[in-house]
Amino acid sequence: MMVKLGLLVAVAVLLETVSAASLDVVYTEGGMVKGDSIRIGLFRRMDVFRGIPFADVPGRFQKPQRHPGWDGVLKATEFKPRCMQVNLLMSETRGSEDCLYLNIWVPHDKSVSRDLPVMVWIYGGGFLAGGSMGANFLDNYLYDGQEIADRGNVIVVTLGYRVGTLGFLSTGDSDLPGNYGLWDQQAAIAWVHRNIRSFGGDPDNVTIFGESAGGASVNFQTLTPHNKGLFKRAISQSGVALSPWAINENPGNFAKEIAQKVNCPTDASMAACLKMTDPQALTLAGGLSIISSPDNPLVNNLLLSPVVDGDFLPDEPSKLFHNAAEVDYIIGVNDMDGHVFTAVDVPSINSHLVDTPIEDVRRLLAAYTKEGGQTASDEAFATYTNSWGQNPNKETIKRTIVDIGTDYIFLIPSQAALYLHAANASTSRTYSYFFSQPNRMGGIGKPYPSWMGADHADDLQYVFGKPFTTPLGYWPSHRDVSRYMINYWTNFAKTGDPNKGESVPATWPEFTSSGHKYLEINSKMDKNYVREELRLPFLRFWGSALPKLSKILKE
Repeated sequence: MMVKLGLLVAVAVLLETVSAASLDVVYTEGGMVKGDSIRIGLFRRMDVFRGIPFADVPGRFQKPQRHPGWDGVLKATEFKPRCMQVNLLMSETRGSEDCLYLNIWVPHDKSVSRDLPVMVWIYGGGFLAGGSMGANFLDNYLYDGQEIADRGNVIVVTLGYRVGTLGFLSTGDSDLPGNYGLWDQQAAIAWVHRNIRSFGGDPDNVTIFGESAGGASVNFQTLTPHNKGLFKRAISQSGVALSPWAINENPGNFAKEIAQKVNCPTDASMAACLKMTDPQALTLAGGLSIISSPDNPLVNNLLLSPVVDGDFLPDEPSKLFHNAAEVDYIIGVNDMDGHVFTAVDVPSINSHLVDTPIEDVRRLLAAYTKEGGQTASDEAFATYTNSWGQNPNKETIKRTIVDIGTDYIFLIPSQAALYLHAANASTSRTYSYFFSQPNRMGGIGKPYPSWMGADHADDLQYVFGKPFTTPLGYWPSHRDVSRYMINYWTNFAKTGDPNKGESVPATWPEFTSSGHKYLEINSKMDKNYVREELRLPFLRFWGSALPKLSKILKE
């Protein structure tokens, strides 16, 4: 018996030794760091580093500066606080000004990894909220990079950046130029480029990816001239720099509103006063306090966003796509991305009992086409009701509201970005997708109607592999779509081609200036889910109705 026990112990020790590849202490430009080493398989482990500073504590309304470094070994085992922001109710603040940290997941086989592709995640949240770790439920963090890193054999990095007033307030001039959150992102990307080789990563094979405001941020990072050579590929999920909420064209007026809320003057001394104001008061002053309606839609009130500052963004985004000519790019949206916004503007769309008045369709379109006046509003209504027939049922009207929001807020700007990237591409490739996995909360007795498709942010759980980490909460079909997305995303990160590497259910064609092909992604997909000319009639309408897009989207 003792002999058998001894053999079992010996085998266990041997297996532990064979499978115990770990980085241990890593040397970075700031000093030594040590994370956690966790077992993820018989001959596979992962090093996880949480809370490595990529910049110093940021000065108020200033660009980030390099971290001065530390003595000894930094224990990188806990997530750091998110950057200061308003809570969901906009009633108080959370987070800290000391928030410029990143997290790293490094997978290993029998030996320590070398030259792995690197994927850097930029979170969304309307430039108002969010954190590098994402939402947390029982220590299950949304942006945990373990599943992507393990299944794709890539290094995953998530980063923190300033949001809200402290990240994006701008006076529109040199007093408060703005874009501090974008500079934070850029500092983190540059840190990864300088340091990731020490973690087993390839600094010449970096992909940045993000969703919503994070997707727009990814686009901004491809457009700025400050990132030349720092990354090779990009993925924007449900957000681009051309989105109507992504640029504040009149930041000075909003800065004055903020100043008045915190009792600062609005004259030449305004910036100096704002810099000395309590950060919590500033943050609360930038929270949304409007009551939205079809006439005053939520999306039109997201005013703390990037600006054309002549530095990070030297020109309008549409004129900067030449800077992304060598960056491989995936851009896509969810089929009902606009639902989360239009459900706030028109709450009746989620009701099984309350009809949505046709007049609400007119009011929402009038608000979105305000720049074009009554003519544009009438043309918009005719476009979206063309297939209604004489007596549209209540579901048709509700779904039309969601389609309008999805098109205006997400889909049409994303198509414009695809056109521009493809037109400017030199050595790079362009890919378009349409995510249509139905929301899990739709149906009788559930919060959303049975016709509900993929809402805004529904794709995140699949990209980050939640159906695998919390299997009891999902069906096998959910694991299928999660596997598809992780394989496409990590294949792309490795090679620039989402089809090369781990198996995928359909060959994803490139989006070109002459062939507007895209891939529809869901659990039922196969080779027949390769499509072309996504929502072309609506693309043509918005291309004529919105002057900024007309030159981009003309046939």
